[in-house]
Amino acid sequence: MLEVNNSPFNEKQVQQLNELLATLTTQQKIWLTGFLSASVASGTVVEVPKATQGEAAPIATNEPVSKNITILYGSQTGNAQKLAENFGEQLKNVGFDVTVQSMSDFKTNGLKKLQYLLVIASTHGEGEPPDNAISFHSFLHGKRAPKLEHVKFAVLSLGDSSYEYFCQTGKDFDAQLEKLGAERIVERVDCDLDYAEPAEKWFEAVKEKLQGDSSVQLSHQEATATVLQETVTYNRKNPFSAEIIEKINLNAEGSNKETIHLELSLENSGITFEPGDSLAIIPINNENLVHSLISALKFDATTNVVIDGESITLEEALTKVLEITLLTKPLMRKLADYTENKEFHKLISDEESVKAYIFGRDLLDVVETFGPFKWDAQSFVNLLRKMPARQYSISSSLSAYPEEVHVTVGVVRYEVDERERLGVCSTYIADQLEVGDKVQVYIQQNPNFRLPNDETPIIMIGPGTGVAPFRSFIQEREERGATGENWLFFGDQHFVTDFLYQKEWLDYLKSGVLTKMDVAFSRDQPEKVYVQHKMLKRSAELYEWLERGAVVYVCGDKGMAKDVEATLLQIIEKEGNKTEEEAKEYIEKLRSEKRYQRDVY
Repeated sequence: MLEVNNSPFNEKQVQQLNELLATLTTQQKIWLTGFLSASVASGTVVEVPKATQGEAAPIATNEPVSKNITILYGSQTGNAQKLAENFGEQLKNVGFDVTVQSMSDFKTNGLKKLQYLLVIASTHGEGEPPDNAISFHSFLHGKRAPKLEHVKFAVLSLGDSSYEYFCQTGKDFDAQLEKLGAERIVERVDCDLDYAEPAEKWFEAVKEKLQGDSSVQLSHQEATATVLQETVTYNRKNPFSAEIIEKINLNAEGSNKETIHLELSLENSGITFEPGDSLAIIPINNENLVHSLISALKFDATTNVVIDGESITLEEALTKVLEITLLTKPLMRKLADYTENKEFHKLISDEESVKAYIFGRDLLDVVETFGPFKWDAQSFVNLLRKMPARQYSISSSLSAYPEEVHVTVGVVRYEVDERERLGVCSTYIADQLEVGDKVQVYIQQNPNFRLPNDETPIIMIGPGTGVAPFRSFIQEREERGATGENWLFFGDQHFVTDFLYQKEWLDYLKSGVLTKMDVAFSRDQPEKVYVQHKMLKRSAELYEWLERGAVVYVCGDKGMAKDVEATLLQIIEKEGNKTEEEAKEYIEKLRSEKRYQRDVY
């Protein structure tokens, strides 16, 4: 409550303000903040339209807003969801009627009632929809999809240009909505890993179409945006420098694998996360690779280049800023503009040949094999994308380890054309960082990979480093005293050398926190045994858990995840006495109920 002695208002004004504030809703208070800020910023007095007797004063716009907007998101890791919720909140607070929903929660019969539809969708794997978009994507492309001539729409697509089917899900939605008769209000925007700026530009264009040319509306929105938008303390542009407090190789001597358990301090950062979230680590490129590339290009390492308006040396740009280890088809096509080499043009003209060539190779291979290219240092770096942060499933619970975050990193080393190749981030961690060093990090939330309530049983399937999030799950459930049963399927190559976190799992089994554990070590017998084989052996019991409401979690590479899903279908079909089609419907029901969640890479 305002008081006269600590405000610039006289007694009568204080009384009037207190009477008014007591009647306002939270949204009205937020609106009033933006309205007053806009008036002061513009140096003009903006009048609020008068209400008729007995009515509340309308929002300060040149004309009443009556547009109904639905924002649907398809999100695997949470980026699309976060954008949808942020944009939806901004539109709500300028008076639009906005509904923000996951595609999996949207009732398809509602399509006939839509006025404006904004789609924000990521692409998963090789052009596939994320899990929570599969059903809606299938419906929209099916025979039951209605005509949508009454709908105006816009699509924002998130993806990773290193994949062949870049932003394919967004492209699918954009094309299909148009095919069904909907009217596009702005062109689709396809975002790469650095999506924040293009996404904001897309939203500005959408917002302008929705709001029209009303200067009062725009001033109001701009003034309230700073109040409404979530402030992200640490992100890609402003990472946290986390000190390494522990670094351990989890594989025993004799293993052909190297898996680093890394513990980082978050002390005084204020960073929080939940089990299921990921840690993004910003790496630097290998120094020897950078020097070899500059030498092959015949450039001077000290030459200055401009990136995002900032002048830095070529060496620094290739070490800390740009991606140089990953070849993609789009990049190969860009490189072709700078050479007349017939072999190179022949290579990129054949889809299968270029796909085979880029697998496991890098820019140094291209420059050494097909050079020289006709470019200078600036035109060369203009072709390259920013080096994305690498994301690792967090393997610790904040409740169990306050102000710490742990990750489990599989180190990537392999050989192509008699040259050793190094995973950018994994070998940066393994070879260049020690306890006491600092690394640039931020949290990547994953709202689609979350623990259920404490009473619900869970089944966790995570071979290799896919076991990482389940370590955080078990720690969290122990800290919370959760009563739900916990069943873990884990697999790797050898029991003796590759049983990651073995002592911890055995301790959890002994204490009862971990109810059951089935392990598969593929190379310890003549025939390879994987987690899906162990699932089949436990077929009846696994189905019984599903029938009791268990939530299934899968973490690991997409090949494994595909095999696990096929196994689940087989189990459901057999134990539930169902047809193949009924088993698929069972899986889809699990997915829609958030009882089948995947963190797949």
